[in-house]
Amino acid sequence: MEFTAKNFEKEVLKSDILVLVDFWASWCPPCKVVEPIIEELAQESQEYLGKAKIGKLNVDRNPGLGAKYEITGVPTFIIFKDGKIKDRAIAAKSKSELIKMIEKFL
Repeated sequence: MEFTAKNFEKEVLKSDILVLVDFWASWCPPCKVVEPIIEELAQESQEYLGKAKIGKLNVDRNPGLGAKYEITGVPTFIIFKDGKIKDRAIAAKSKSELIKMIEKFL
């Protein structure tokens, strides 16, 4: 799922399930490394169906959200639950590290 300034409030902040947001940029080599992992997790989200959603937000196209959430490096992963930040991690992460982040709050 692609999060944007237009859908962020509805899809992330007002979501009734946990949301993992990958704040990324097209010029960022580590973001490209993590991209297939995020896609894989999102496709596997059948496992998380009704419990979690996973998506990406391009900080260059949505600079206001990057500033609001103090994104100083990409990729940055933030777990939102009930409209609040529950966890955040900066730098590329493995699939198992991202799964641990998600499952800690399910």
